[in-house]
Amino acid sequence: MHTLAIAAAMNSSEHTAWLVAIILGFVVVLAVAALLSLLIYFIKVIDRRVVEVRDTLGAATANTANAALVPQVADGVEAVLAEGLKHHLFLGRVLGKVKS
Repeated sequence: MHTLAIAAAMNSSEHTAWLVAIILGFVVVLAVAALLSLLIYFIKVIDRRVVEVRDTLGAATANTANAALVPQVADGVEAVLAEGLKHHLFLGRVLGKVKS
């Protein structure tokens, strides 16, 4: 009964102000809920991408596990090139003598 008496005591402008405040409060609550949902979505996306980066780094580690062999292979390639140069020079001298 007391609430009814207070409601009856409000004039039209007070009633309108209360309705506007309640509607604005409801809109604010909806906006906060939407923003929190968006935040949760972005956190899930970030978590997935962190896992992808971790897996990529793991694959890079596996790909470079045999990197210690690179200098040995380079030495072998240099040896093959040196031998090829010797053959080239030899054949150049031999074939140069044949043409003359």
